[in-house]
Amino acid sequence: MRPKDALQPPTRCSYLQRVDVNPETPSLTGKLLIAMPGMGDPRFEHGVIYLCSHTDEGAMGLIVNKPAGDLSLDGLLEKLEIRTIPGAVRGPIHFGGPVETGRGFVLHSMDYDVSEGTLDVGGGIGMTATLDILTDIAEGRGPERKIVALGYAGWGPGQLEGEIVQNGWLTVDASPDILFNPDNGGKWMAALAALGVDALTLSSDAGRA
Repeated sequence: MRPKDALQPPTRCSYLQRVDVNPETPSLTGKLLIAMPGMGDPRFEHGVIYLCSHTDEGAMGLIVNKPAGDLSLDGLLEKLEIRTIPGAVRGPIHFGGPVETGRGFVLHSMDYDVSEGTLDVGGGIGMTATLDILTDIAEGRGPERKIVALGYAGWGPGQLEGEIVQNGWLTVDASPDILFNPDNGGKWMAALAALGVDALTLSSDAGRA
């Protein structure tokens, strides 16, 4: 992983420029995916994913409850040679997903909006994939609530729908209080609770989406 090289994505994520939604296809954009037990992929075990885009061409989202090892935002800013002001809010770096793990994305509250660089997902939540947001965060001008992630989770046309049918995921409306809660270890349980599901009753054989 080379943060200095990787965290300089295009002004907008090229994948997210595909916004032609088939009106007959129900969109899960802005929803949370909750990984079911026994899905078989350790990268998503007990994962909670915020879907930034879901169209008839596929889906893209960010895992919001898996810190990326020992990598911190402080350390990343230092590697990028971005000077921080005293007291600037920082936090962990998240593992956003297994696709393009060197690219950076910031999921954030919409008190921060770069007109040509921020995707307004809806519900007061946006995603920015430009280096400028890290500079603004370092200088205390960034969003009040945020998740900084490397990589993303992606699905081709119909792939996510197939995984849901096969009981790989549950879906629930996203809540900023779940998304931006600093207790990453508790987000999976909190998302299930928002759906009214007791984790103890879950199995890999049955579920609802």
